[in-house]
Amino acid sequence: MTPLRIAVIVGSTREGRVGDRVAGWFVEQAARHDDLAVTVVDLTEYDFPASYPAEPTASIRAFVHEVGRADAFVVVTPEYNHSFPAPLKQAIDYAYDEWQAKPVGFVSYGCRSTGRHAVDQLRTVFTALHAMTVRDVVGIDLLASGPTPQCTDELRRDAGVLLDQVRWWGLALRAGRAARPYVS
Repeated sequence: MTPLRIAVIVGSTREGRVGDRVAGWFVEQAARHDDLAVTVVDLTEYDFPASYPAEPTASIRAFVHEVGRADAFVVVTPEYNHSFPAPLKQAIDYAYDEWQAKPVGFVSYGCRSTGRHAVDQLRTVFTALHAMTVRDVVGIDLLASGPTPQCTDELRRDAGVLLDQVRWWGLALRAGRAARPYVS
């Protein structure tokens, strides 16, 4: 069977961010599964324009291509002011059909809230794009764990549950899209 292609999207572009370290930790957890092909899609690697252009730029096309080739997604997002970062919303909006009928999971982080407010809002956005968000979340409290997640049994378990849900939905929806194109 073809491995499930999961794109781990690093949603923060701030200087001094911890999102890249959180994503690295999560990718280590996913690497334990031979049936997954994980790609990191770091928004800092794309030169997105400040305003939405009439024609897509090379960076926009490259990002949309990565979204299109993935079977499933895990969005690594911080919580800033009870929401998710504006560059993440901008990137999400550059794709449309490419998100449809694919599962999205979340690894969130913040101070005390573990990023839950950001995830709640992202669920609304991805539902509007006809993506399927999975129930469980890996939530990291930076005040408790520091800037790099400590691989506690609880976080490891949460990552395993998230990967199991993303894998199940990813395989089911990939088979569904192959059998019948999704119509929105």
